[in-house]
Amino acid sequence: MQHEAFRIEGEDRPGPWLVTCDHATNRVPDWVAGGSLGLPAADMARHIAFDPGALGLSRALGAALDSPVISSDFSRLVIDPNRGEDDPTLVMRLYDGSVIPANRHIGQDGITERLNRLYRPYHAALEQLAATPSSSLSPAGPRAIVAIHSFTPCLRGRPPRPWHVGVLHSHLDSRLSAALLAELAFETDLCIGDNEPYSGHLPGDSIDRHALDHGRHNTLIELRNDLIETQPQQAAWAARLAPILSRALTRALTETSHV
Repeated sequence: MQHEAFRIEGEDRPGPWLVTCDHATNRVPDWVAGGSLGLPAADMARHIAFDPGALGLSRALGAALDSPVISSDFSRLVIDPNRGEDDPTLVMRLYDGSVIPANRHIGQDGITERLNRLYRPYHAALEQLAATPSSSLSPAGPRAIVAIHSFTPCLRGRPPRPWHVGVLHSHLDSRLSAALLAELAFETDLCIGDNEPYSGHLPGDSIDRHALDHGRHNTLIELRNDLIETQPQQAAWAARLAPILSRALTRALTETSHV
C-alpha cells in the first residue's frame, strides 16, 4: 500500500512483529515550499533529513520476520513523525549546524497542513497495523513493535560514537528491550549501547504513542549508519538481527506470562 505519507509492505504477513521506520526517506512533497526546503543536496543526504540505511534494513527485516513494515515517505525536516504534536522540535529550524530555510518562518497554518497531510495519516495507519492481532501467536495477540532507526557515527563538533547498535527503551516498559539486550550480549564482536546514543523515553514519540500507551511489547533499534550503507549490508544485518529479535520476543513473552 502506498500513500503520500507512508508505505506499507507485507500487510498480510502473519508474523508477530510490526516493523516501523519513522525516518525512512528524505522526500519533500512538491506542495511543501515547492518541493525544496532550501538545503543543499549534501545536507538532504545527511542524517538530519532522514535515517540513511534504515528503510532498506526495515524492509529486509520485515521479510525475514514475515511481518508487516510501515515507513514514512517524507523527510523528518518537513515534519518529524517521531515527535509529539506539541513537541517544539516537531518542525526543526536548525539541526546539527544546518539552518532549514523553508522552516525558519513557518506559521501554525503551515504546520497544521503538514500534520493533516503527512503526520496524522502516517500515525493512523501505524496504529491500525499495530492493533491488528498476529495470527502466528497462539492465541492471536497484539504485535510487538520494533522501530528501526540509524545514527550518524559523529555529530559535528562531538566525539565519535563507539556503538554499532543501540537499543532504546523507556523506563515505563523495558520488557522486550531488556530481553533483546540480553540476547545481544552474546554478540561479542559488537559494541552495544543501552539507551545510546539517545535516551529511549520521549513523551509523544512513536513508541510512546503506539506501544507504551497500549501495553504493547516494544523496542527501538539504532544502527550506526555507516554499517548499513548498501543493500548487501542491510540484508546481512537483517539476517543477523531477525533470529535475535525472535529469541528476545520469546523470552519477553515467557517472562511476562510468569509475572
